[in-house]
Amino acid sequence: MLSPKKTKFRKMRKGRINGVASKANFVAYGRYGLMALKNHRISSVQIEAARQAMSRHIKRGGKIWIRVFPHVVVTKKPLDVKMGKGKGNPEWFAARVRSGTVLFEMDGVSETVAKEALSLAADKLPVPTKFVAREEFLA
Repeated sequence: MLSPKKTKFRKMRKGRINGVASKANFVAYGRYGLMALKNHRISSVQIEAARQAMSRHIKRGGKIWIRVFPHVVVTKKPLDVKMGKGKGNPEWFAARVRSGTVLFEMDGVSETVAKEALSLAADKLPVPTKFVAREEFLA
């Protein structure tokens, strides 16, 4: 699973995910992509599950790019612990995703195979997505 090698601090504040993506909002590397339609937090486990679903479907036929990385550490307190007594321990890493962010890209496969693979990946993610293609390949 994806996680940063080193972080400056063990724990982070939750923050808010507002607005529309201004970075990574177009297909840059491949021909086809999967774009998020809402703001959400995606865990590293969900990113890895989506990657595995795509790569198993294309059977090593093309190339996949992951455009998001889980930098944010998410903490959680144990069950049946009363309020107070500080912040919980780090549990997993997540990526903050704004609407319009391209999450995955794919190349080297036909459009129908790419659509099927990216829809399998979309089923593993907690955010609604849509299939996008690079403009210069649409004809």
